[in-house]
Amino acid sequence: MNIPGRATIAGFVIERLLAEKDRIASSYAEHAPHYFIVDDLLPADIARAIYDAFPLPATMMLRNTIRERKYVTSQLNRCDPLVEEAVFAWQDPRLMKLVSELTRLPGIEGDEQLYAGGISLMGRGHFLLPHLDNSHDKEGRRYRALNSLHYVSPGWKEEFGGNLELWPEGPKGRPLTLPSLFNRLIVIATNRTSWHSVGPILIDATRTCVSNYYFSKLSPEGADYFHVTSFRGRPDQKLRDLLLRGDAALRSVARKILGRSVTTHYYKKGDD
Repeated sequence: MNIPGRATIAGFVIERLLAEKDRIASSYAEHAPHYFIVDDLLPADIARAIYDAFPLPATMMLRNTIRERKYVTSQLNRCDPLVEEAVFAWQDPRLMKLVSELTRLPGIEGDEQLYAGGISLMGRGHFLLPHLDNSHDKEGRRYRALNSLHYVSPGWKEEFGGNLELWPEGPKGRPLTLPSLFNRLIVIATNRTSWHSVGPILIDATRTCVSNYYFSKLSPEGADYFHVTSFRGRPDQKLRDLLLRGDAALRSVARKILGRSVTTHYYKKGDD
């Protein structure tokens, strides 16, 4: 197949969102934490082609700590061109305007640096513990407002694990499981209460995801706040939870002193 450009991919997404705009808007507003789901987001052949175009794990960055285990990259110039088009389609002005309308979050903006965004790949035993995403962008100037997650692993089933989990009552409560099915879009709010995680992968297969963050100069909650990415243990992980609380506190102090993130997970233009 010919490689569709970002404008074409954005057009497919817009068409799909418009087809269910009333349901999507109601779903996002009614759920706590806020989120919406759209299945069959793209034509199946394009979604499958994005999966096939994913880079090999060995060429990606492995995040392997007590917080998480997964492969990520935002350095898309080193990937198949289709992967870059699929990611940056979400920064099409038409699509951002529509998402802003559906979520009633004014002034959302994309991020050319893909700070903490891009693509991720998870295999057996990989996981992501309950956490809050960093409240701001790389420079600390805009609030993180939304996270879009497009899953592109063909044939993925809930029992394979690797499902998105939302924690309405916080990390001491019980999670709501949203299966990471093929060609499914999940858009979630990212604020001071939007705890989320990814359950362990239980099979010898790869769970692949195209992710984007939207930012805004306006606080999603109408009041100023700040926090670093903050991880917690699961309810049965008492010691790990204690360690992660301390880790978040130390990183918060460092971020306030430096005034910006020191992460290497962003798109470095011109870096070949």
